[in-house]
Amino acid sequence: MNVQIKRVYEPAEPGDGMRILVDRLWPRGIKKVDLKMDDWAKVLAPSTDARKEFGHKAENFDRFKTRYLAELNSNPEAIAYAQKLREANPQTLTLLYAARDPKINHAIILKEWLEKQMEAGES
Repeated sequence: MNVQIKRVYEPAEPGDGMRILVDRLWPRGIKKVDLKMDDWAKVLAPSTDARKEFGHKAENFDRFKTRYLAELNSNPEAIAYAQKLREANPQTLTLLYAARDPKINHAIILKEWLEKQMEAGES
């Protein structure tokens, strides 16, 4: 499975495969009817406290990554969702996020975590 990330504000493309919104809050400026997505996985989003502590500041990213990975690894719902994705086995999975910075956001961390979850399921 190819996992990629994309801002919700970018247009959908045929190569996106299964599109999943991975933010806890609905993205600003987009109507629900206008966002092409297959699911909204709030269970995979970081907690409100973690998101606020991060504040989308580069200097907080490493600490945020550690906290967010701990949240994912200790959340049975997140692990079950990853299992559901593994069983669905889409050729391409696109994680949709609204953060402005493409280099420091939770979708980057989630992509890595999901890729590891997919590998673990293959063994």
